[in-house]
Amino acid sequence: MIQLDRDDPLADYRDRFVLEEGLIYLNGNSLGALPREARNRAAEVVEQEWGQGLIRSWNRHDWVSLPTRVGDKVAGLIGAAPGEVVVADSTSVNLFKLAAAAIRMRPGRCKIVSEPGNFPTDLYMLQGLEGFLQGEVRLETAPREVLSSHIDEDTALVVLTHVHYKSGELFDMAAITARAHEVGALMLWDLSHSAGAVPVDLNGVGADFAVGCGYKYLNGGPGAPGYLFVARRHLNDIHQPLSGWFGHAEPFAMRDDYQPADSIKRGLCGTPGVLGTAVMEVGVELQASADMSKVRAKSRRLGELFIQLVEAHCEGMGFALASPRDAERRGSQVSFTHQHAYPIMQALIARNIIGDFRAPDILRFGFAPLYVRHVDIWDTVQALADIMATGEWDAPQYKQRSAVT
Repeated sequence: MIQLDRDDPLADYRDRFVLEEGLIYLNGNSLGALPREARNRAAEVVEQEWGQGLIRSWNRHDWVSLPTRVGDKVAGLIGAAPGEVVVADSTSVNLFKLAAAAIRMRPGRCKIVSEPGNFPTDLYMLQGLEGFLQGEVRLETAPREVLSSHIDEDTALVVLTHVHYKSGELFDMAAITARAHEVGALMLWDLSHSAGAVPVDLNGVGADFAVGCGYKYLNGGPGAPGYLFVARRHLNDIHQPLSGWFGHAEPFAMRDDYQPADSIKRGLCGTPGVLGTAVMEVGVELQASADMSKVRAKSRRLGELFIQLVEAHCEGMGFALASPRDAERRGSQVSFTHQHAYPIMQALIARNIIGDFRAPDILRFGFAPLYVRHVDIWDTVQALADIMATGEWDAPQYKQRSAVT
């Protein structure tokens, strides 16, 4: 393992993150680590741009262009072109905006297609849209094995997450997008567990829309803004319902009537969150500086190693692989099921090895290639095997559920 880390072409990136000595952090698929430069940037924005520049910083430090400037940098990570991505709001809000706009673009069609077990907020937002439209459209979910057969001429929009949040399974983005277009439907991808971890080529597959978050593999910090993508061919046709002033063609003209911007800016709503977006920019730039082919190669290697070691050292202890074995079908995480998944994960966390639990029985381990080492994988599995062999997980303190799991 030590030699693998010495030969790792991404090894130098680890020092660019704040990671305490002895910590093994395998939860970058939920919240990315803090880039060192983000601390400096946060202080600069707070103390100088806000503290000294005050309102002048909208012009002096070009705060007003943050959503599109950072959006263009995100675009480079997801196969989009400049002017097709804007940073704004949250993933949930952006999904609602684009889904509502897509329904309007396909009048007469009555169905949104997704899958059961999709990330909950995606389903909740679609259910909310369904209720808001009072029967004009309905949400239909179908297991991925038969999903394509549910995409038909009644379908206005297909909404799916590229990398499944529990299993890490990858959808065939090109095939599903092609199927949606075959029947005249639009396609919206959630990239929250993809961007920065696996190659994404939205324009290459002809995707219509996408959303994602900034706080996982993009290392933008807790609650970092989300982003939305609109393919250039749709920019003049999309009318999202949250027509706030920053999406106006002339925000500071202060007119009573709304006129959408003739660019991706029409995806904006209210005043951008300057602090969050400025810090997120650091994480996006850091991720964008890495060679994605090397990021993906390391991600696959870490996942394969983890699976091999768990199955070799924890055999007969009740673990079952919940992620695809084939690395081509798996994002940058590996999940195992166990009937005592929650206390087992708590026992690992008590040893300063941080993964997470997803109900009802998933232990989830994320591998952010810029800072996870091969030796971390070995040490995690040795700790896991010891926790199981000694029954450490069965201690009462590990069974009390926390608010966030």
